[in-house]
Amino acid sequence: MNPRLRHWREAATLLLAAGTGARRGRSALGPCDYEVLLLQRSSRSGFAPGAHVFPGGLVEAADFSAAWLGLLPASPLCGLGSVKPPPAGSGRAPIFATDRRQLGSPLPGEVAFRICAIRETFEEAGILLLAPGSGPGESGGAAPLPAESLLSTTELGEWRRRVREDAGCFLQLCRHLGCVPNIWALHEWSNWLTPVGRAGPGGRRYDTAFYLCCLGERPPHASEDEREVTACLWSSPPEAIELFKSREISLAPPQFYELCRLCNFSSLHELHKFSSDRALEGCECWMPIMLTASDGLIQLLPGDELYPEDPDYTGEMNTVMSTDKTVEDLMKEGSTFHRIVIKNINSLALYVNIQAKYKHMNPLMINTDCSDYNSRL
Repeated sequence: MNPRLRHWREAATLLLAAGTGARRGRSALGPCDYEVLLLQRSSRSGFAPGAHVFPGGLVEAADFSAAWLGLLPASPLCGLGSVKPPPAGSGRAPIFATDRRQLGSPLPGEVAFRICAIRETFEEAGILLLAPGSGPGESGGAAPLPAESLLSTTELGEWRRRVREDAGCFLQLCRHLGCVPNIWALHEWSNWLTPVGRAGPGGRRYDTAFYLCCLGERPPHASEDEREVTACLWSSPPEAIELFKSREISLAPPQFYELCRLCNFSSLHELHKFSSDRALEGCECWMPIMLTASDGLIQLLPGDELYPEDPDYTGEMNTVMSTDKTVEDLMKEGSTFHRIVIKNINSLALYVNIQAKYKHMNPLMINTDCSDYNSRL
């Protein structure tokens, strides 16, 4: 938690993937043997009302509590590996690079943000991602313990209510169970900043760390909290894109982008190996820049030829990018793309032809107005 931030608040979210057993989801994008968890936000939510999102939320002071050091391994980064230095000319994303000791917490950000993502997943979906004892430390990962084997349904509901009302109760829950948040199962995946002009009520913007966690089992039971979350959906990434295309669910651009990226992986094993292999590579901080065309919006991402050299991160410069040209004209004139074209909330098209950094994977280029998912520029 960084009290010095004026323009956005830190948050963490989790792409939680689980196997489907013998059943393989099928769509126009091909078969897939895993599903990811999507939660539908309440229509009363102040941010992305009604949209389907990955579980996650704001970082709380309790996530940075020094008391976690009494439960987690005493080794550096609590047993997490150290991320490699960024490529030449790049820097570690500020959300990860900030020295938390200068903010009064001995707990590294890499640990606290994972705790936040795990806590929020429990609050919003009732899923506990815990490891026994003090965790595996440097010896490797540990299979998450199923919540139903740790607590009765009544106890689970009571602890969930307590944690929702006071984030500090999550540490109490872990002590009660003799477990720790399974931070080693979460791999750093991406980092998104809310664009200027897309803030929630009160000008709220978010600097969000995205993590990926693969469960080698069937999807655990998920249940809505009946407050922030009104429905839980396990869906393969291709099927989620199909549901969005048919307007059965709503997705914000970052969720759409990440689902398109997951569409590169047809098997859970393949996804887990990729995320494990690049777990210490780090990621780039992305703040979409809005370009208003005469007939739609384009979210520009770093690497796109139209992305500004010095983006207005704070919004204080009141920079507005607009053109009288149509989206089609801009696409015909361009050659280097990393952008999301937005015709309306149900019509998104993703165009990427840059080289991905940090040994990451570009998303599949998908246009929800087009039935040919393999179309290229």
